Amino acid sequence: MPVSFRIDRLRPVVALFAAVVVAGTALTTYAQQQEQPKRQQTQPQKPAAKPKAPSATPAKPATPPAAAKTEALPPSQVGIGTLARQAFMVDPQTSSVMLFKDADQPMHPSSMAKMMTIYIVFEELAAGRIKLDTRFRVSERARNMGGSRMFVELGSEVAVEDLIKGMIILSGNDACVVVAEGLSGSEESFAERMTKRGRELGMTKTVFKNASGWPADGQYTTARDMAVLAWRTIDDYPKYYRYYAETNWTYNNIKQENRNRLLKITAGTDGLKTGHTEEGGYGQATSAVRDGRRLILVVNGLASMAERAQETSRLMEWGFREFTNTTIFRAGDTVVEAPVWLGAQDKVPLVVGRAVQVTTPTGQTASPRVVARYDGPLPAPLVKGTKIGTVAVALADGRIIEYPLEVGADVARMGVIGRVTTMIQHYLFGWLS
Repeated sequence: MPVSFRIDRLRPVVALFAAVVVAGTALTTYAQQQEQPKRQQTQPQKPAAKPKAPSATPAKPATPPAAAKTEALPPSQVGIGTLARQAFMVDPQTSSVMLFKDADQPMHPSSMAKMMTIYIVFEELAAGRIKLDTRFRVSERARNMGGSRMFVELGSEVAVEDLIKGMIILSGNDACVVVAEGLSGSEESFAERMTKRGRELGMTKTVFKNASGWPADGQYTTARDMAVLAWRTIDDYPKYYRYYAETNWTYNNIKQENRNRLLKITAGTDGLKTGHTEEGGYGQATSAVRDGRRLILVVNGLASMAERAQETSRLMEWGFREFTNTTIFRAGDTVVEAPVWLGAQDKVPLVVGRAVQVTTPTGQTASPRVVARYDGPLPAPLVKGTKIGTVAVALADGRIIEYPLEVGADVARMGVIGRVTTMIQHYLFGWLS
């Protein structure tokens, strides 16, 4: 039988808002991927696009006048109205969804699909299977790609690092084909790999048919899936994510600007990717970080590059202005002290390896219920950093977010005499305790 203790140390505060998220909209976080122990001891603890060229007639201001009402915009299921056909904004640290508008509706990925191609390249680099100076040959198929291009030359060999910049900064369709053929032999085979890897990441409603997002029958994604991909890219490969923040690049004596205009107009923006198809409209996956807090936004179905830049910037500013994060535990904070069996110490602190935060509307204070779950007592020896259980944060909207618990200190085993004495006491006199 599990041993359960429930002690609430949280101070009474104003109740957490209950309408910022719909059930099941949270991104999968690392904490949610932890397995539940078979026998649990639970102890609730208190938290210690370039604009269009101007016409002869003066253009209207890019931003709406101060008196404009967001209620007049097409409504969203969660959050403010937006001109975007699909929209999804999430705080990945807390898995809180602040904006949701048809975010599970199928849409064309357009050039946002390149994020999956780039993710696989980052994966290959991290695994050591390729290097930044590895070179791939340019085929006739790659050289003949239309749309946005890097302008690679037929028969030349291009370094992986140049191809990364070509895909991210220049949105080169030709660069994507070079990568696909270099890694998988053919673009068709690579697209199958993209879809399979996407499903493994949690992109359950996405199918890729090519490496660039070029319009193709049967190719689709969702705003939520693109947000999942954005977060996994940022979280899994911070060493390589920096390429997404570069504003321009010159290749083959041709200088091109990054199509992500928010890199220049919205503070804290460091990625990711724009896209456009005739049927799907203008879209963008964006991420920005301010004061250590990151937001991810995906929009699609906008009417122009100018509208995409303006609307995406407006929504980002809204997300940072209207919501804030409250830290429940800092990285390394002790959540609970767990009993140790046959150890040199009777107890060991269990800590969180990353900050535990909750998102609330600006001005409100969070009061989540926090419960530590682990198998106990913990048998010695114990090694600092070993994952030993989870801490569950129960929010007022019904969601439960889990974070991994780690052993906070090394604990050696008792000596032989101490172990023998303890075991004799346990088996002969344990019924007295």
